[in-house]
Amino acid sequence: MHHEHIVIAERFRGPPRSGNGGYVCGLVARPLHGTVAVRLKAPPPLDRELRLASTEKHARLLDGNELLAEAKVVQLDLQPPARPSFEEAQVATRSFLGFMKHPFPGCFVCGVERPPLDGLRIFPGPTDTASQLAAPWMPDHTVVDESGKVKPEFLWAALDCPGAFVVMPLLQGLTVVLGELCASIVGDVRAQERCVVTAWPLGGEGRKRLAGSAVYGDDGRLVAIARAVWIEVPASSWG
Repeated sequence: MHHEHIVIAERFRGPPRSGNGGYVCGLVARPLHGTVAVRLKAPPPLDRELRLASTEKHARLLDGNELLAEAKVVQLDLQPPARPSFEEAQVATRSFLGFMKHPFPGCFVCGVERPPLDGLRIFPGPTDTASQLAAPWMPDHTVVDESGKVKPEFLWAALDCPGAFVVMPLLQGLTVVLGELCASIVGDVRAQERCVVTAWPLGGEGRKRLAGSAVYGDDGRLVAIARAVWIEVPASSWG
């Protein structure tokens, strides 16, 4: 069993007082290899030292004795729809739902209040394909490693929020929070690369809503793909 300590910086928040789900899942998945499913058990706190315990195929994130998230190596059988072009994504993002009303406007990934070089500013809007959303994304230099490649946890983050908006409840007073993210990182991208992030619905039952999402590089190659489980909750509980 390997142990390390991590801190989720306030920059990487999703809801006002907890870490962005995709980013946190990426941190928990980091010690593992291949396709990983991460289940969030409790809101991950900000600016606090947390413990990440891992083996070859499992990982757990703990705040003291409280289990925040657990991860395991799995298989993912998911076929994405046709990839929108970067130009199509540029058109789609103009109709991003969050420009009119956003449950978490300070979110690191999709928050409209986050300026460039702070948030990822991924704003998925509707495409010509039924129920499919897309957004352009050009990662900045603050999310890359020493070799210039975007760190995996930020690809996990990019896979997160687009799925939320494709399953967002229409009823006032409700929103969705991430319950589980299963992702496969199959490539890499560099700072200022013209990427496309897309998401599509996968059905659901009761308060659970399922979504697929993917990140593509500027030459159309698939970089990352994920299947998410979203949980419908009262928006007031995350204010």
